[in-house]
Amino acid sequence: MTFLQGIAASNGIAIAKAYRLVEPNLTFETQTIEDTASEVSRFREAIAKSKAELEAIRDRAKVDLGADKAAIFEAHLLVLTDPELNGPIEDKIQSDKVNAEAALKDTADMFVTMFEQMDNEYMKERAADIRDVTKRVLSHLLGVQLVNPSMIAEEVIIVAEDLTPSDTAQLNRQYVLGFTTDIGGRTSHSAIMARSMEIPAVVGTKTATEEINNGDLVIVDGLKGEVHINPTPELVEEYRNIHQQFEAQKSEWAKLVNEKTVSADDHHVELAANIGTPNDLKGVIENGGEGVGLYRTEFLYMGRDQLPTEEEQFEAYKAVLEGMKDKPVVVRTLDIGGDKELPYLQLPKELNPFLGFRAIRLCLEEQDIFRTQLRALLRASTYGSLKIMFPMIATLDEFREAKAILEDERQKLIAAGQKVSDSIELGIMVEIPSTAILADQFAKEVDFFSIGTNDLIQYTMAADRMNQRVSYLYQPYSPSILRLVKMVIDAAHAEGKWAGMCGEMAGDETAIPLLLGLGLDEFSMSATSILKARSQIKKLRKADMEKLANQVLNMQTTDQVIEAVNAATK
Repeated sequence: MTFLQGIAASNGIAIAKAYRLVEPNLTFETQTIEDTASEVSRFREAIAKSKAELEAIRDRAKVDLGADKAAIFEAHLLVLTDPELNGPIEDKIQSDKVNAEAALKDTADMFVTMFEQMDNEYMKERAADIRDVTKRVLSHLLGVQLVNPSMIAEEVIIVAEDLTPSDTAQLNRQYVLGFTTDIGGRTSHSAIMARSMEIPAVVGTKTATEEINNGDLVIVDGLKGEVHINPTPELVEEYRNIHQQFEAQKSEWAKLVNEKTVSADDHHVELAANIGTPNDLKGVIENGGEGVGLYRTEFLYMGRDQLPTEEEQFEAYKAVLEGMKDKPVVVRTLDIGGDKELPYLQLPKELNPFLGFRAIRLCLEEQDIFRTQLRALLRASTYGSLKIMFPMIATLDEFREAKAILEDERQKLIAAGQKVSDSIELGIMVEIPSTAILADQFAKEVDFFSIGTNDLIQYTMAADRMNQRVSYLYQPYSPSILRLVKMVIDAAHAEGKWAGMCGEMAGDETAIPLLLGLGLDEFSMSATSILKARSQIKKLRKADMEKLANQVLNMQTTDQVIEAVNAATK
């Protein structure tokens, strides 16, 4: 039995066989072939296997994801069976007497280069299809299996170096019981999605992909951040008992599902949920969410080969607003960049993407994308209580420009006879220190603030939250961070506005007493954290937490703050 220590990223216990989501080695050597007829047959056999595989994936995607997502695989099937591609490959095998792998790669590379140089956007997209299809055929020629998380059909624990947002979005929560990764932290997107999907996760183990083989029995302890590989029957039984105890604790918290969130001295705060898709609403409602504090709309744009249409977006926003039945829904406009990429936008690679062309910066330049999203939001606004939030705002000019574009689209829709709500609140995410420092000026123009601590902390501490070597600097309880949070909350209240928090700090057991004391109005977190947070807040007196908050603001270190919180909440 092997034991790995990582970071507890999502609570719970999972026990299942491992499924390695690791890219296989597709390297090969060019070889001279004498029996070219057999080599052509081997190539055709790989095409046939790829075709059967793609048809199965397409059919599964139609059922699970809808016809629009399945269309990606229809395009791949067309490329796979195209004689304009396959003919030259077979000719090259016969004329150059090279192995099928070399003929496939050389021919595919030629077509990819040709398509990428064309001005026609549709033809450029075909280059990506050729790459994907070539990779699949090559895998069959080499006899290795490509990973495909959407095709998992048995209970497993995912093992990966890391999970991208699009990887995580493909996971079927019916079968994926948990996951563990080599890298990442509590605020990496894979961890955030795990909490949203309500599956246990341990990240940052460093060696999970080296230590765990496909089919190994694995225990993921999302409570302690431990991973056990091929555990003894005794340890499995022990963990089954821990799982039952955790489920019993969740049942106790579940009794609070229909209660308001009030402190011991009767101060009400709002506990909302962070979501990625309309499918997440079930978890929000089952966990007693008082609203949606962050709808991450970028997941509408991921896992596909083109931008979502206005109609697709409208239907998604409408579904969330209707599903929340007039409870507030804060929708964040497109936040792409950093570790969230859209391959079909073909944006240039950046040395420092977290500080680069992303979020509102991208939207203000690519206004066609931005305006389409704003129109869809405005059209959906009559179906519930919509609040729109712009991410990554660094200056008042950015906010004013974004607001002007929104107003322009509103007037166009009204002129066309479209009904639009007249009570949409407009706010910003406070995730850049310059914005927090100037919060008193922003508060005069926005309707609300939502503090995005995941980025605010990394920008304030100048420490990449995805980099394990500087992870010690990700300090949500640092007095410097708490002072910025206080600055934002006080600025909002001075102008009669409300302040929320949608970063992971909002659901943190140590941070909650401090945030209550600082006067935070809305706490938005993973849906699975809501009932636990409600139970905690019911035991706290706001008056006492105000004294605690004032005390820690004058402390010097994170450790001093943690000690003060522990002493005050025993």
